[in-house]
Amino acid sequence: MTQSSSKARLEVRQAELADVRAIADLVRRAYADLPAYTHGEIRGQLNNYPEGCFVAKLDGKLVGYCASMRLSERVALSDHSWDEVTGNGFGSRHNAKGDWLYGYEMCVDPKSRGTRIGRRLYEERRALAERLELSGIVFGGRMPNLAKAMRRKRHPVDGPEDYLAQVTDSKIHDPVLRFQLANGFEPQGIISNYLPEDRQSKAFAVRMVWRNPYVDSDSPKKHRVPRDVQSVRIATCQLQARAVSDFDEFMKQIEYFVDVAADYEADFIVFPELFTLMLLSAEDEEQAPLESIELLSRYTPRIRKALSELALNYNINIIGGSHPTRMEDGDIHNVAYVCLRDGSIHEQEKIHPTPNEAYWWNIKGGDSIDAIPTDCGPIGVLICYDSEFPELARRLVDEGARIIFVPFCTDSRQGYMRVRYCAQARAIENQCYVVMSGNVGNLPNVANMDIQYAQSCILTPCDFPFARDGIAAEASENVETLTISDVNLADLSWARAEGTVQNLADRRFDLYRIEWDKRVGQISPRIGEEPDGSAPSTGRHAGRGG
Repeated sequence: MTQSSSKARLEVRQAELADVRAIADLVRRAYADLPAYTHGEIRGQLNNYPEGCFVAKLDGKLVGYCASMRLSERVALSDHSWDEVTGNGFGSRHNAKGDWLYGYEMCVDPKSRGTRIGRRLYEERRALAERLELSGIVFGGRMPNLAKAMRRKRHPVDGPEDYLAQVTDSKIHDPVLRFQLANGFEPQGIISNYLPEDRQSKAFAVRMVWRNPYVDSDSPKKHRVPRDVQSVRIATCQLQARAVSDFDEFMKQIEYFVDVAADYEADFIVFPELFTLMLLSAEDEEQAPLESIELLSRYTPRIRKALSELALNYNINIIGGSHPTRMEDGDIHNVAYVCLRDGSIHEQEKIHPTPNEAYWWNIKGGDSIDAIPTDCGPIGVLICYDSEFPELARRLVDEGARIIFVPFCTDSRQGYMRVRYCAQARAIENQCYVVMSGNVGNLPNVANMDIQYAQSCILTPCDFPFARDGIAAEASENVETLTISDVNLADLSWARAEGTVQNLADRRFDLYRIEWDKRVGQISPRIGEEPDGSAPSTGRHAGRGG
């Protein structure tokens, strides 16, 4: 007698970055009446607290998603808006020592309702809260029939409090609240102006609370962030400009530093902005600025391929400085190619060309900036001048980046110090590491590259776990060298939760916010991949609560 087995139809697991497209599509299907998430917001949710995000897949299709984070009792049980508590949808208010689990997203595919997907996701949340010995779970619950109940001609409800009371007494049916009540949550007051976009609930929400029965609510709780070690070794290359005879000779110079960094078992090596300008020295005569950039752009496929092969062969992630690239629309952009040791290639365009770049080389700015997933966690790239715009770094950190690489090219100490001071500020205000890499020396026969000044470095926040002056490592001025240092990502988690100052947590979301264009933050296929055909998100975040 033989036994046969079939594959499980339902899978409930922690959400992964590979699920982002499917989550965005699910949210649009589940909440057609509310604005959609951008992919960048979903990436932020997963990066900022992956343990609190779960998905359900039925027969291989993603049909459920919930997102949550840890918060202090002071924040979790206070009055707030959805935007304020979630950091505008990125989940960036996560507090690693928070004693409450706050749910801010729960959705199930309308075609899969009735299969208890929501209940299973709630069980995952409850198991997480119990395992971490948290005080409980809290969220703002929608009241999707409130507006209709207040408009009806016969026996209209007086307001959200009356509506909640009638739902609790089973006089009114509300599918969302009844589901939450059935899952052990208790209503504890009404939150006003929770989600203005939620017209069905008239922007109201019910504060729903589940208290962990395995935790003594009367005993003082103090969750601490463990002082773990999550070590990442970073190498920053301060590169000497020199004449080369051809592309192969240029790549030998680059390979040398990749080889050395790999020998030191570095996880990352970063090269300077416009480090490929050396290739122009191979021309027989000096080119006019516009012609030189056009020549450089023709090297793009070879640069991309060569850097990717080095990353694979030497088992190191390469931040390829930046390289002028002609885009599909015909414009030249200044692009950093991030070649990872798994063979994938990502790109980050410079958002703000300097006046010099725009005038001499007609370089245009890009229009999207996003964190890049790596085997050491999400990172970001700000090319030189971009580091002087705080909004860009804040977006990268909201999406989960803990290391920001700044390839730069400056010709004077004044120019260098502008970038340096701003990079240090980005490290402090975002409680992250910032790594600078610049060119040194001069480059004859290349227009607009007469002299260069650099002092490459690895910068840290300024708090007890870090170097006393906020500098993990620093190169000598204007000398070709490789500077290497270990950084501990766990120190960032500690500083954000228990540091002397907590810049990220202390932001006043009730007073200000950055509103990005809805197109920013959508996933582009990695170089070499084909689009999957899924439609991009078209709106700002949608907070369902729960």
